[in-house]
Amino acid sequence: MTMTDLPARVAVRSSAAPAMQDDQTVPRVGVLLATYNGARYLAAQLDSYAAQSLRPAILMVSDDGSTDDTREIVQRFAAANPDIPVRMLDGPRRGPAANFLSLLRSVPAGIDLVAVSDQDDVWLPHKLARGARALRGLAGPALSCGRTWVCDATLSKRQHSRLPLRDPGFRHALVQNIAGGNTMMLNRPALELLQAASAEPTDLVVHDWWIYQIVSGAGGTVLFDPAPLLLYRQHGHNLIGANHGLAAQAKRLWLMLNGRFREWNETNLRALAASAHRLTPENRALLEGFATMRTAPVWRRIAMLRQLGLYRQGLPGSASLWVAALLGKL
Repeated sequence: MTMTDLPARVAVRSSAAPAMQDDQTVPRVGVLLATYNGARYLAAQLDSYAAQSLRPAILMVSDDGSTDDTREIVQRFAAANPDIPVRMLDGPRRGPAANFLSLLRSVPAGIDLVAVSDQDDVWLPHKLARGARALRGLAGPALSCGRTWVCDATLSKRQHSRLPLRDPGFRHALVQNIAGGNTMMLNRPALELLQAASAEPTDLVVHDWWIYQIVSGAGGTVLFDPAPLLLYRQHGHNLIGANHGLAAQAKRLWLMLNGRFREWNETNLRALAASAHRLTPENRALLEGFATMRTAPVWRRIAMLRQLGLYRQGLPGSASLWVAALLGKL
């Protein structure tokens, strides 16, 4: 193993796999994998990297103190795939968000794009190629993400994840995350933005929501691919899980009404305040308005929610946002 002042531009668009003609047009993609006791499903995820039509230039694995066979499985993959250099790192052991941020800071020079990965999914063979095509030619910070096939633990009973009805952007990112971390790819300017910002928050809800907020808040491009990019395994131990079906929507409504959503917003606001100098002036004002709205009288909260233009995806999401504002649960 080798130890080696503009709003965000947003779109929901498809991107077919790129035709790479020569080495000069092939981007060097680094895969960032955070692991912790992931032995049960890890081999299938690793094998899906090797099956990509656009091969990774490096796989960086940050293990957060696994006590199972996670490291041995990574070592076997490295031995079987010598054309994919593997760099094994020790995670900070402060939870998954801190582990992913440490990975972002560790990406070496010469990597053009990075793809963030969970340890228990299976990527479809076109995933990296589609993301590379979506990001190609974008000079500023850019993030691509997309749909998944939501599956059970055996990768059966596949259903499409929800397709957003409105484009992503900072007004959305403040109150909902659409950018699944297991589908994310970042160009070099976005990576450097996040590397610089990564030391500023003291706590995060989840790394992918923070990434979406920082990139969109800084005026970057956020792209959502409507084509499924991977098999999203649901096995009872997912950190968040797919927002799919009535049961999942009911669970999220309960989290909002019992105060958990308000706690998440407080954490996000502290993190964003620490990086406010990286946001566009318009989005800094939006951030300040959202913070003010949350503690305003009920009549003022409702008026400010309309004025700020915050939104969640779909009718249930929109309704829950207004109910949360009415009840003071934002």
